[in-house]
Amino acid sequence: MECSKCRRDAVIYQRYSGLHLCEQHFNRDFEAKAKRAIRDHRWIVSGDTVAVALSGGKDSSAVLYFLHNLLHERRDVRLMAITVDEGIDSYRDPEQARSIADSIGVPWVTASFRDEYGITLDEIVGRKGTNLSCSYCGVLRRALMNRLARENGVTKFAYGFNLDDEAQSVLMNVLRGDPERLTRPVREVEGMVPRIKPFMYIPEREVALYAFLHVEGFDLAGCPYAGDALRGDVRGLLNDYTWRHPATKNALVNLGEALREPERVTGEGLRVCERCGEPCGRVCRTCQVLDEMQGRT
Repeated sequence: MECSKCRRDAVIYQRYSGLHLCEQHFNRDFEAKAKRAIRDHRWIVSGDTVAVALSGGKDSSAVLYFLHNLLHERRDVRLMAITVDEGIDSYRDPEQARSIADSIGVPWVTASFRDEYGITLDEIVGRKGTNLSCSYCGVLRRALMNRLARENGVTKFAYGFNLDDEAQSVLMNVLRGDPERLTRPVREVEGMVPRIKPFMYIPEREVALYAFLHVEGFDLAGCPYAGDALRGDVRGLLNDYTWRHPATKNALVNLGEALREPERVTGEGLRVCERCGEPCGRVCRTCQVLDEMQGRT
């Protein structure tokens, strides 16, 4: 297929936009979305030291490449990468992350569960099983990453979370019936380095393509413990539903943001329609539907 914007061969089809895009127009579209997310959230300002949580996978490698391209000419913002080794046998050697950071030209630091906590994730799973492996890992990993960030003067922590990750998190909290996580406001907490997510509005498959186009040596293997987690079930459910309703993931992410920031909700209360006298919203859908059926619009 040809690109919808030129005559070059398309490298991707966006079902939600209906566009076929060549490599050049895909890169423009992708980077414009990421830049808009940073701008709209005011995530990077002069004087920041931004650290990428670099696992060596496609998402974190792509966000490191993107931020380096965005920031490398700025003298008022510093970029680095931080890697945590959870201690999972035959899964993501930290040296792989070091190689990616070196190839992009970004300073890199690392730490491990073994050195920090005296135990690896493999050993935790051996004692507790796999059902809560992601929960244990997430708690320990976030704490260690945050400490490393503070020690290195980091002011913003960039994660490679994409649209799929964000939508899954919202739906998981709904399925758990967890109103606290759904409505927890976004605010800075003393001692916690703020997180930024430049790819939060970009689908996972587009992040993967961007990584393939620009980064060498990243790992595609998934965590061996992730299959037993709730997220795996939600991923399958959401992907199946989104195939039939392409805007679903965007809608979930928008819902999550609105619930955390109530001031963004601008809906009006009910009122009375001037024509039919029945309660309605901003527009009386009853009158609107009847007008359409009777050819008045």
